[in-house]
Amino acid sequence: MQHGRSSRRKIETIDDYLAGVEDDKRTALERLRRTIKAIVPRAEECISYQMPAFRLDGRVLVWFGATSKHCAFYPGGAVEDFKRDLAHYDISKGTIRFQPDHPLPATLVRKLIKARIARDGVSRQKTVRRARRR
Repeated sequence: MQHGRSSRRKIETIDDYLAGVEDDKRTALERLRRTIKAIVPRAEECISYQMPAFRLDGRVLVWFGATSKHCAFYPGGAVEDFKRDLAHYDISKGTIRFQPDHPLPATLVRKLIKARIARDGVSRQKTVRRARRR
């Protein structure tokens, strides 16, 4: 069973989500999950938009998931900064699609997450500055 909008079961944890994913994709996503935890140990696991995610300082940092055709990692705008490193993957704005037998390397996931944290830090500072001006 793949997760989609038609899924009747409410997904409350990443384990719930992964229980409904095909074995090969589950293995790849569990590996990605462990990698994210190792990179950002203080990030909290959560479900956001019915997808596994990691929250840092109250904001979702990254998402991941599976469809019938691929696995995906959603690090947001950081994708644009790493197009060359992602040349062997199917990418679009904020999304990296990969096959379970060709997972994202931990070093690349680390770069993407660090870039995402840096981008979030900049956007948070702008938000704080705007709020102070009011």
